[in-house]
Amino acid sequence: MKTVRSIATFAALLAAGAAVADFDAIIADCNDCHGDDGVSQWDDMPTIAGIDAFTHSEALYVYRDRARPCAKTEYRQGDTDRAATDMCDLVQDFSDEQIEAIAEHYAVLPFVPAKQAFDADLAAQGEAIHDKACARCHSDGGSNPEDEAGILAGQWMGYMRTSFAEFASGEREQPRAKKKAMDPLTEGEVEALLHYYASQQ
Repeated sequence: MKTVRSIATFAALLAAGAAVADFDAIIADCNDCHGDDGVSQWDDMPTIAGIDAFTHSEALYVYRDRARPCAKTEYRQGDTDRAATDMCDLVQDFSDEQIEAIAEHYAVLPFVPAKQAFDADLAAQGEAIHDKACARCHSDGGSNPEDEAGILAGQWMGYMRTSFAEFASGEREQPRAKKKAMDPLTEGEVEALLHYYASQQ
């Protein structure tokens, strides 16, 4: 299903006049920050492979509207002498068709959980917190892309810690259900959640 949808979206992109070479260059640029095939090797950079296409494209639209924090970052591979950039600048001139094609491209690639250190006791506490507060929207321990709520299980802890802080401060808008679940959590409980997601390798 995902493969058919990806082919259809890519065909629409080509019909809109975008060259294959241009699309390949965009994907190469994405990989130079997010890692080969969208699998990150860096704690502060999320893996984008395997994320549901709707979830991914919605994030890119929000970045294009500059409605989400856009921290500057250096390129991690390729030509690392390039100036630091951010997601808002990178997607500013993307068409809807390009955004949809990018999201479909990464949706069919396998998500690879990050190998990272975690505290087993905190992870056990976090599992209980997840089951109580988060499992309704993030099933299978936060690993199911079909939830259209992002993949939390195995995502880099540093990136998630920054994201959770942005939600808590109001810098980043969150769905009502997420806000209702997150607002009552203490800093310690949020930290336990992070260790639970990091433990799923």
